Amino acid sequence: MAEAENRSTHKVYEKDKIGEVQIADEVVAIIAGLAATEVEGVASMAGNITNELVGKLGMKNLSKGVKVEVTEEHVSVDLSLYIRFGYNIPEVSEKVQDKVRTAIENMTGLTVLDVNIKIAGVSMDENR
Repeated sequence: MAEAENRSTHKVYEKDKIGEVQIADEVVAIIAGLAATEVEGVASMAGNITNELVGKLGMKNLSKGVKVEVTEEHVSVDLSLYIRFGYNIPEVSEKVQDKVRTAIENMTGLTVLDVNIKIAGVSMDENR
């Protein structure tokens, strides 16, 4: 339990004598990363390792390429993405911004102030 206390967490819900809900920043980053990779045209997150290694190493690697800043009830997200060749970068970026904002707000109740996207490269991989 001491490990969880060292991570940056934010209280999102407190009920008088029942208890409280705290969400670690890393959880918000994982939500953002997963939402971004669900958008068609996104090849992967920058810095992500292959899917086989993610499965072997666990959930911590799912937040690669994502930086979140959580304050009180607001979140700012910075994402680094690889886009698939042939997709319109502004259109894919807008879809990613919408999907990430919606996922974080629906799952955590926090308000997303901004979702900044950095295109780290273009993926020529046709198998993905």
